[in-house]
Amino acid sequence: MPAARVPGAMPRDARRSPRAPAPAGGFTLVEILVALAILAVALAAGMRSVAQSSDAATLLKQRTLALWVAQNRLAAAQLATTWPAPGFRNGTAEQARTQFVWRETIEGTPNPAFRKIEIVVADPASPDYALARLVGYLGQSTQP
Repeated sequence: MPAARVPGAMPRDARRSPRAPAPAGGFTLVEILVALAILAVALAAGMRSVAQSSDAATLLKQRTLALWVAQNRLAAAQLATTWPAPGFRNGTAEQARTQFVWRETIEGTPNPAFRKIEIVVADPASPDYALARLVGYLGQSTQP
């Protein structure tokens, strides 16, 4: 059975002090600052990831082009009509509008009909850092 209502009595929900403000419906300043801090950390991590991905793609492109330079140098040595003498050679090459420096080292092998050729390709800005290294063997033709 429901409780009897007393005439003039206020319902339970309405029994607030006239001085107490109604609860606010927004966020506090601390909550907003915490949310902004979390957002800043997440955005910084995302930007770092994008930058690393971009650097990796650039390096991969450079390494691919450098390997093509090395393969072209090896093909040129294999197609040369003169038998290369042992020693060192260096030069520059352009691949896809990008400049590279290359170094070739030609050495003898236990079989006198073959020579070992090692080609190292680097960026002119840092010639000691090899972007590509290729080793091949050249055979002496017995045809006149």
